[in-house]
Amino acid sequence: MLSNQVQEKINRELKKYPADQKQSAVMSALRFVQEEKGWVSSDDMTDVAAYLGMPQMAVYEVATFYHMYNLKPMGKHVLTVCTNLSCTLCGALDTVEYIESKLGIGIGGVTPDGKFGLREAECMGACIDAPLLTVSNNRLCGRMTPQKIDQLLAELDKS
Repeated sequence: MLSNQVQEKINRELKKYPADQKQSAVMSALRFVQEEKGWVSSDDMTDVAAYLGMPQMAVYEVATFYHMYNLKPMGKHVLTVCTNLSCTLCGALDTVEYIESKLGIGIGGVTPDGKFGLREAECMGACIDAPLLTVSNNRLCGRMTPQKIDQLLAELDKS
């Protein structure tokens, strides 16, 4: 069941759309669930579907299409590296390999202490700053080098 806080946020979001277009708030609803729990489970998707009056499969399609939703617990800080062609040509695979070696996990993995998760994503729309990564969908970091990665990991490790 969706928490009261998530329901309140969804209700505020619903005011932006016509009454018969509640499904327009699905991305926000999924984001609110993830902000609260850190990830979105299949039960959460079912609850969002019921709350918005839409098919469960439609919510699942949105949650699995976009890379910003974690469909399993991914750690406190989720590093998502763009591995689209432009970033790959600018060193994204080296970035992934470096982060994997620093954290001791692969793509889709979570460190044993639950502090870091690592994901890959499609284009983030800032190719000029490739290679790119986001931190928990809230912070975009560009032109990543081993030194910048070390600095970022040290900063996040303290929080």
